[in-house]
Amino acid sequence: MKAYSVDLRQKVVDAYEQQEGSQRELAKRFKVSPNFVRLLLKRHQTEGTVEPKPHTGGFTSKLANQLPLIEQLVEQDNDATLQELCDQLDRQVQIRVSPSTICRTLQQLNLTRKKNAARQSS
Repeated sequence: MKAYSVDLRQKVVDAYEQQEGSQRELAKRFKVSPNFVRLLLKRHQTEGTVEPKPHTGGFTSKLANQLPLIEQLVEQDNDATLQELCDQLDRQVQIRVSPSTICRTLQQLNLTRKKNAARQSS
């Protein structure tokens, strides 16, 4: 979700300072949550700014340092299922992840797994 614009934030603060309504009334008027208004006013009073805080990022993947190994595993056995890749990763570096995590990592690396024709026909 994107942060509210600085313009909207400033309008909320200005309306509150001009006593145009309570925090709840301003929340309804500007179609934001009462909690947003409360936190915005608190930040304005303590830090003197209405700028949104910078995004601090999400969590780091367990596999962030294992990308070369995953590429190598796929190169060695591109017939392996996602579960087999999970098992190989667990055996080699003791990191347990779900098949969906492996799938997302393969997509991130633009790697595809293709079944060998010989294996499919048997």
